[in-house]
Amino acid sequence: MIEIGLTGWSDHPLICPDPKRKLVDYASHFPIVELDSSFYAIPPAKNITKWIETTPDTFQFIPKAYAPLTGHKGQIKETRSLEELFKIYRLTFDPMVKCGKIKAFLFQFPPTFVCQKEEVSYLRRVRRLMGDLPIAVEFRNQSWYSDEFKEGTLAFLKEMQFIHVVVDQPQTPHNSVPFTPVATNPDKTFIRLHGRNYEGWLGDDTKDWRTFRTLYDYSDEDLEEIKQAALDLEKESKEVTVIFNNNSGGHAAKNAKTLQKMLGLEFDGLAPQQMNLFL
Repeated sequence: MIEIGLTGWSDHPLICPDPKRKLVDYASHFPIVELDSSFYAIPPAKNITKWIETTPDTFQFIPKAYAPLTGHKGQIKETRSLEELFKIYRLTFDPMVKCGKIKAFLFQFPPTFVCQKEEVSYLRRVRRLMGDLPIAVEFRNQSWYSDEFKEGTLAFLKEMQFIHVVVDQPQTPHNSVPFTPVATNPDKTFIRLHGRNYEGWLGDDTKDWRTFRTLYDYSDEDLEEIKQAALDLEKESKEVTVIFNNNSGGHAAKNAKTLQKMLGLEFDGLAPQQMNLFL
C-alpha cells in the first residue's frame, strides 16, 4: 500500500481554500498528514480532541517530535527533564494512539546529530522512552550514510524497529543526506520530499532562507523517480508513505496530486469534498 500526504494543512490553498475548514478540506483529499506544529510545542489536549473529531476514522497523523526530544537546541527553552518531556509527549498523543490515528512519530534529527557512540545511545533511549510505538527516524548528517557507517546504520534501525525515512533533498555539504531507498521496517517506510532547491537548503545567500528552503516544484521527471522508488520500497514494506514538504511556494499539493495520478491511487475513507454549487 502506498499513501501520500503533505506537511500540515494550513499552507495548501489549492486544496484547502477555506480558512475555517482547512483540516476538513485536507482530509477530503489525502488520508494522512504530517503534524509539524508538534515540533514547536506539545499541543494541548483540546487540539488533539478537535483533530480526532474533525477527521474520518481512518485518517492518520504523523506527529513530528517536539524539538527538545531530537536535540534541536536553542530553538525552544525548556526547564523540564527529558524523561518528563517524553512522558508528557506520549500522554498527549495517547488518545490518538488508542483510536488508531497515529501512523508513526517522526523523529527528525538536526545536522549536528552525528553518527557516533553518544548519538547511537540516545536513539536506544528514544526507543526505551517511547516503548513499542512506531517511530520514524530522519537523519540530516551525512555520517550516518558514509561508506564506514551506512551498513551499520541500516542494521541498527532494523534492530530498533525504527522506520527509515528516505529523504529527497539537495545535496548540500553540511545539512543533507543522500537519497537512500532502503526499508528497515517490514511494516512501514517513509519517503519525505523536501524539494531540490540547493541555494535555499544551503541557506548561505539569502536573508530569509527558511522561506526559500523548500521552494521547489517537482517536475514529472522528478516524480517518475519518486514513483519508482515507492514501488520498489513497497516490495520491502507493507506500507510506503510519501510526504511532500516542499511548501514554500505552494507546490506540495499539486505535486502530490500528480504523483497520485501517476501511481493510479484511490484513497478510501476520505472526508466528503465541499461542493461548489456555482461550478
